[in-house]
Amino acid sequence: MVAVAAPRQLPRKPLIIGVVVLAWLVLWLLFRNVGTLPLDASALTPLHRWINSVNDAVGASRNTNPLFLYFFNEIRLVIDEFVTFIQALIAQPSFGRPVPVIGWLGVVAIAGFVSLAVAGWRVMLLSVAGFVFLGLQGLWQESMDTLSLTLAAVVISLLFGIPLGIWAGLSDRANRVMTPVLDFMQTMPTFVYLAPLTLFFLIGPASATIATLIYAAPPAIRITAHAIRSVPHNTVEASESLGATRKQTLVKVLLPSARKTIVLGVNQTIMAALSMVTIAALIDAPGLGKTVVKALQTLDVGTAFNAGLAIVVLAIVLDRVTTAATERRKLPRWALFGGLGVTGVCVYLSYTYLWAAEFQTDVEIGSSINKGATAVTEWAQDSLPVLTGGFKDFVTWALINPLQALLAESPWFLVALVIVVLSFMIGGVKPAIVSAVCLGLLVATGLWQDTMITLASTLVATILVMVLGIVIGVWMGRSRRADGFIRPVLDAAQVMPAFVYLVPFLALFSASRFTAIIAAVVFAAPVAIKIIADGIRAVSPATVEASTALGSSSWQTIVKVQLPMARGALTLAANQGLIYVLSMVVVGGLVGAGALGYDVVAGFSQGQLYGKGLAAGVAIVVLGVMLDRLTQAAAKRWTN
Repeated sequence: MVAVAAPRQLPRKPLIIGVVVLAWLVLWLLFRNVGTLPLDASALTPLHRWINSVNDAVGASRNTNPLFLYFFNEIRLVIDEFVTFIQALIAQPSFGRPVPVIGWLGVVAIAGFVSLAVAGWRVMLLSVAGFVFLGLQGLWQESMDTLSLTLAAVVISLLFGIPLGIWAGLSDRANRVMTPVLDFMQTMPTFVYLAPLTLFFLIGPASATIATLIYAAPPAIRITAHAIRSVPHNTVEASESLGATRKQTLVKVLLPSARKTIVLGVNQTIMAALSMVTIAALIDAPGLGKTVVKALQTLDVGTAFNAGLAIVVLAIVLDRVTTAATERRKLPRWALFGGLGVTGVCVYLSYTYLWAAEFQTDVEIGSSINKGATAVTEWAQDSLPVLTGGFKDFVTWALINPLQALLAESPWFLVALVIVVLSFMIGGVKPAIVSAVCLGLLVATGLWQDTMITLASTLVATILVMVLGIVIGVWMGRSRRADGFIRPVLDAAQVMPAFVYLVPFLALFSASRFTAIIAAVVFAAPVAIKIIADGIRAVSPATVEASTALGSSSWQTIVKVQLPMARGALTLAANQGLIYVLSMVVVGGLVGAGALGYDVVAGFSQGQLYGKGLAAGVAIVVLGVMLDRLTQAAAKRWTN
């Protein structure tokens, strides 16, 4: 008897998704540019006008309303005084002096001593060289302003974040309450914190510091809680059995055991604060960020590159010092007291003598860096237009334009229906409900078409991120040599604030939406690559060896064994890539990305567009929440 093989059936769900997309394309052809809810750049909806009126009313009652007099104004005053005090110490002329209390020599000495005490000789040399380089760039005061705001935000973040993290680590109820709040805060792009804070705290260093500490606090809380919960339960039980109180157990057992991880949380808080401080230049925060913003707005690549390089140097120094601090180091007493003595002498000299207080401009390399970057930019624009223009045109016409046309030129209700159906097919009922609510809110903001343009850019950038992530991540996961070479580069790339990524691509591709997209790809790729590499390496070596023993080629092993077994890492990489990309695409509003990013920037710079800018910020949050929940649901279902 001959057995007849049944015909292989296509998977049902992908087939339905394909039918939905095909139907969407057909309806798009029939109803193109119908019901797209367009809004001109200068036009306002009733919601935007209402927000403007609220802003005007708040401004008029700022000095009479008790809520402002005794709450918001007091918070702004306290934080402003704290920031001003730190600036007076290291950045700005103060106390009737033409220079700060501690001049450049004293700051360099303090940075070197702190690095020596917590990280060792090598990091000390890096710190001293890094701070001196900031002065040689001609950006000493701007760098110290940035450092002042970062330190102020980090101190306040840790004052609240570490106790809250300890509480979440000790209490399951507190952890359940805080986790969704922290998830939401970390999902929000950095731009979004700025607009509502200016409503209550005006523009300036206080609002910038508050925005920065709100953005920087979640890593401290989350990592501290994780550190407390990671202490072995047997250790805690042993402490309690010896009669220790809860306070003694916390102080003498839990915190010492969790020290290394908590310091890692401090590192992440500092990096987040530095990233946010540079973006807060949009609300008049002083420092390097303001220099970069002005240079980007005037397309002055040389100045932007010089200031961006200073941000990178500052970030690297702070990252290396705090990373090295996770390891206990004991210095000889002579080195400790000797370093303290040298630091004291340098601080005294910088307080007393002008040459040690103001960084001398006789030896200055900032102008050379500026001219060099400008020359390279002009050379690239003159010599590489075939390569850069060809790549830009290919991605634009093959990916960006078709997807943007499909999303922005379809009737809004058709796009909403398709997204809800796809959400249901991918994640189930809850993601579909979340998508429906988010889409309704997006319509209510009056910025539907701009949201769709931003969504198109985000999806294109995420596709490119995942292609890079899979190619390089698989290579790293299969080759320890490649991992050892590439991972330090990725770690360094993750240290750099978002602003810095715009500069080189502005030089290569000029101001356009493509510039923002490619900068977003490079900004988001490191985290996706590392997640995928770790996922590939986590696949059992025995499974890989069995596949090879059965005659599978390397390609077959990757496609049929390693990638399917690392699907959890793939979905996590897609989720994180989306969030990073959305944040950077919005920042790209400074270099011609348009859409929601432009609306937010215009809201800061033009008072009559404040309401529209705030609505754009809300739209960014809603879009981020929808994409985050959808990718998380897809990851959960696919992993299960």
